[in-house]
Amino acid sequence: MLITGFAAGMFATNCYVVAEQPGSEAVIIDPGQDSAAQVRSILSEHSLTPVAVLLTHGHLDHTWDAADLCDEFSIPAYIHPEDRPMLADPASGIGPALGSVIGGMVFREPEKVIDFVDGEDIELAGIGFDVAAAPGHSRGSVLLTVDVAIDDRTVPVCFSGDVLFAGSIGRTDLPGGDHEQLLTSIATTLLRRPDDTQVLPGHGAQTTVGQERATNPFLVGLPGVSDAAATSPTKGRHGL
Repeated sequence: MLITGFAAGMFATNCYVVAEQPGSEAVIIDPGQDSAAQVRSILSEHSLTPVAVLLTHGHLDHTWDAADLCDEFSIPAYIHPEDRPMLADPASGIGPALGSVIGGMVFREPEKVIDFVDGEDIELAGIGFDVAAAPGHSRGSVLLTVDVAIDDRTVPVCFSGDVLFAGSIGRTDLPGGDHEQLLTSIATTLLRRPDDTQVLPGHGAQTTVGQERATNPFLVGLPGVSDAAATSPTKGRHGL
């Protein structure tokens, strides 16, 4: 499988392009601010044909270029219905304190939007994506997981958006955020997965469920988390 990622925009949001192989169809995950040009470059370099944009949640730093890319390639955007209103009204998800980020800019939905459903399996570009609702950072945050064959085994790869980062978790001080709900989402979705599950977050470096279970101080006290992770964390502060 081909998975290519890069950080884009003022919030260094990770955008991913996922395909079975060069020359095949592809999906674009979280095309944030100033990501479109590099997405086009990756598609061209690997001779990929995009079939959908997948959004882990509705915050502007993950959706900024979604409408332009969707309409350019005549492809749909997938998002959880709880976060869909942010596509046309991003200020509703970032609050007045961050309103200066967009000023008087006008945003819109892509021409075609499809709602994610919790627990569904969707197949796009020949790849099966498991969709799991994980509210807390936003009401409509989702985890998108694919199984990747590596050597003689299959490894889950989870695109976690802003739910879980390497050594941190998503912020919960924006509209729709709920710290306890976020911890519950992590405990009931991510921490029930195998330790070798690869986590590709919305910001920062790649990690694994096992690494976060053992060392992430924000997860101390959750089922199956090592006390060795305990320090004195403040709160997750990546992106929006």
